[in-house]
Amino acid sequence: MNLLLAFIFSIFVLLLGLFPFFLLYQLSNLLYLFIYLIFGYRKKVVIQNLKNCFPEKNEKEINKLLPAIYKNLSDNIVEGVKAFTMTRKQIVKRHKILNPELLNDYYKSGLSIIAVTGHYCNWEWGSLSASLQTNYNIVGLYKPLSNKWIDSFMRWSRARCGTILASINETTSTFKEFKNIPTVFLMAADQSPGPKYKDKAYWINFLGRDTAFLHGPEKHARANNYPVIYIDVQRKKRGYYTIELSVLADKPSELEDGEITSRFANKLESVIYKEPANWLWSHRRWKLSR
Repeated sequence: MNLLLAFIFSIFVLLLGLFPFFLLYQLSNLLYLFIYLIFGYRKKVVIQNLKNCFPEKNEKEINKLLPAIYKNLSDNIVEGVKAFTMTRKQIVKRHKILNPELLNDYYKSGLSIIAVTGHYCNWEWGSLSASLQTNYNIVGLYKPLSNKWIDSFMRWSRARCGTILASINETTSTFKEFKNIPTVFLMAADQSPGPKYKDKAYWINFLGRDTAFLHGPEKHARANNYPVIYIDVQRKKRGYYTIELSVLADKPSELEDGEITSRFANKLESVIYKEPANWLWSHRRWKLSR
């Protein structure tokens, strides 16, 4: 069954790959109608998250955010599939790093970097664009898919641009494997930790709520004294994104425990407040309590 699903998925990816971008976004518009207006995908979760994070907003203001939130979600879905067939030229043109020179001194010094971001705008194309716009070896930490055939297909797709995908279940061994190779470790660090990691989580006031954050990025930054860079992805227009890099921590081992996570949370929070519709509100972010 998994092999059959992988075959169907592969055919779908190849067909979608033939779509020019203007047709791709017509498909996204159709998807938006289904997930928002017809099925209301996780609508209760989205509304509750918004109410809890923006208590000053009334019901009318909350409802006004919903269309943009679901349009962002539908665009992310079709763009995530399109990533399998995009050319290198398309990737660089549509997911452009504005200041890659920020990494030059680190690279010349042979230093590896931990690059953190959130599920904001289009984070998927970053695993492709990073390897095309920097001199670094790129390793993306990700959660493997349950279907091993589709998972292998995704690994191959990212590898065609030079990115290596490594399981979050093997993070420690991955850092050891690339210890002597200047590497950017890409980590989406805003998802909720699993229950078994609750005791290791860092608890931060995020969007006005007591929030558990993954301990991994800070743990490995401090253990290896790797600089931590924030990846700020912004949508300039539909299908076009810019990425601005900024330093969160230059010498992590000299900081107090929890400081790096706090800086990341504060940075992401400021980005979300400016344009809240671009964050993934359908995620059950606050399922853990202290």
